[in-house]
Formats: sequence, structure tokens, C-alpha cells
Amino acid sequence: MACSCSSVPEPQKPNSKFRTALWIALIINAAMFIVELIGGAYAHSSSLWADSLDFFGDAVNYGVSLAVLSASLYWRATVALAKGIVMATFGFVVIGKVIYAYVQGIPPEAITMGAIGILALIANVISAAVLYAFRDGDSNMQSVWLCSRNDAIGNVAVILAAVGVFGTGSMLPDLIVAMIMAGLGLVAGYQVIQRARLERQQNKIVDVCSN
Repeated sequence: MACSCSSVPEPQKPNSKFRTALWIALIINAAMFIVELIGGAYAHSSSLWADSLDFFGDAVNYGVSLAVLSASLYWRATVALAKGIVMATFGFVVIGKVIYAYVQGIPPEAITMGAIGILALIANVISAAVLYAFRDGDSNMQSVWLCSRNDAIGNVAVILAAVGVFGTGSMLPDLIVAMIMAGLGLVAGYQVIQRARLERQQNKIVDVCSN
């Protein structure tokens, strides 16, 4: 069936404020990935290790989002779909890490956990704040907002886990928090995937016509 392209809207111009916000979030997340990777290994903390992978995944997501800002809504939704799959996959990876840590039975070092958790929380609050204005945008914008929001929630949980480990000497608070973070990744990934699929369907014909 032929389609009429006379009413096809012009591709949206990249939002300069959104681009700046993405760069800020990208730099913050890349730096915190290194900090938590080293700190998590030193403290034997599953939640810090999981959070470091989350920071890395978010940095990659922000970089990809920057790359597709000038693309059509269909291709931006396609990238968001891929990011949603990555977010959900991260949740399953963390679950596997929790099982491995439980089998190893090494309790984490609470002071290091707490200190890095506070630093990570500050970093993610800044990221979430600069991205907050774009939380109701398309699926691509929504996905980057959800990343920072989930990270901030996860950091609060890491701090609480550090307190629990310090008070009990048990590794269970650390593992429980890691499982919570896995759940957040699975739920957020599902939300992004659902919205991205809808946007792809709505904009597929428009994208073909515009080309």
C-alpha cells in the first residue's frame, strides 16, 4: 500500500540542553564505574560490584543516546529497545553474581561500602537532577532518566546494606541489596522495551516515507 508523505513531520532537531545533560551524566558515570569497580573488588561487595557494572552500562547508554539524537524517532526508539534489553540483561547478570557471592561466603568490608555508596549517591543525584526535565520525553529520553533514577535508589540501598553488614557482620544485607538492584534493572528494562516497541510501530511508516 502506498503511503502519503505530504504530512510527514520534520525530524526533531537535537535538544541542546538534553545533549549537555547527557554529557554530564556520561562523564559522571564513567568516573564512578572506575571508582566502584576498584572499591567493590577491594571490599568484596556484590552490591558495589553490581553498581559499578550499572555505572558502566549507563555510561554506554548515554554515549549511544548522544549518537542518535539527530536520528528519526523510529531509529531512536530502536536504540532505546536495545538499551531496554541491556538493562534487563543486567538484572539477570546481577542475580548470577549474587548466587556466586553466596557460594563463596566472603563478607564485605562495610566502611568501604558505605563511603563509596555515599559518593555514588551524590554522583547519581546530580545525574538524575540534570536529566529530570526529560523524563517524559520519547523512549530514548525516558531510558536515560530511568537509569539515573534507579541508580540513585540503588545507592541508598547500598548505604543501608553497609550499615547492615557493619552491624551484623553478615553478607546477607549486601546480597539482598544486589537482588533489589537486579529487580530494578529488570522492571526498568521492561518499561523501556514496551514503550520503544510501541514507538517503533507508530513511527515505522513515517520513517519510510521521510526517506
